[in-house]
Amino acid sequence: MRPEKTLIVADVREKLKSSPYLLVVDYTGMKVPHFEELRTRLAGVGARISVVRNTFLKIAAKDLAMPELDSSLTGQTAMVTGEADICAAAKILKAFAAEFQKPVVRAGVLDNSPLAAAQVAELADLPSKEVLQAKLLGLLQTPASQLVRLLNEPAASLARVLKAKGDAAAA
Repeated sequence: MRPEKTLIVADVREKLKSSPYLLVVDYTGMKVPHFEELRTRLAGVGARISVVRNTFLKIAAKDLAMPELDSSLTGQTAMVTGEADICAAAKILKAFAAEFQKPVVRAGVLDNSPLAAAQVAELADLPSKEVLQAKLLGLLQTPASQLVRLLNEPAASLARVLKAKGDAAAA
């Protein structure tokens, strides 16, 4: 392999290594302004899209012992990677595809496990990471707040009885 191709494969490998996920998309027919708009939207959620040759992505994925993506690597391919939430990137891709009919998600990899296009679409339908964390926190706080109310109830009941007795004596 020529030195410049080796550098490109090394760059792709580094992008894959620094990301917990990979989304493989087909951008056939996308115009440059649309691609730039997609790149901007993805950057807002901490993801990036890179056009990559199929052979370079195959070599880099094989070097990192990632699941085989050969059936998904045909035609014009771009890869979406990022350090943040895969659900946010999947949401952007789904919304963009609904708006412009492109790009088409072919496959994905999350924590070295393969994802089909349908599974990526399911991830796009999940609430954001922050919303899920808030729901979990609410679920964890509910038993504690109920316990505090339960422990305070005998004292509160006694206070109400004493107040009622004091009001009755004053009247």
